Amino acid sequence: MAYATDIRHADHGLFDRVSTLLKSFGEARAKRKVYRTTRDELQSLDARDLADLGISRAEIPFLAREAAYGKK
Repeated sequence: MAYATDIRHADHGLFDRVSTLLKSFGEARAKRKVYRTTRDELQSLDARDLADLGISRAEIPFLAREAAYGKK
C-alpha cells in the first residue's frame, strides 16, 4: 500500500509580516478616507437637501460608517 504525503511549511519571515502589516494599514487608511469623505459630503448638505434624501443629521455618522466599513 502506498501513501502520499504533502507537507508544506509556511515560512512567514519578517518580510512577509511587514508586507502584511503595510497592506492592512493601507486598507484601513482607505476605509477611513471613505468614511471621512462620505461624512463631510453629507454634513455639507443643508437641512432641505437632507430632508429630500430622508436623512437626519444624527444619521450621518452611521451612514458614513456603513459606507466605509459595511453593515454590521
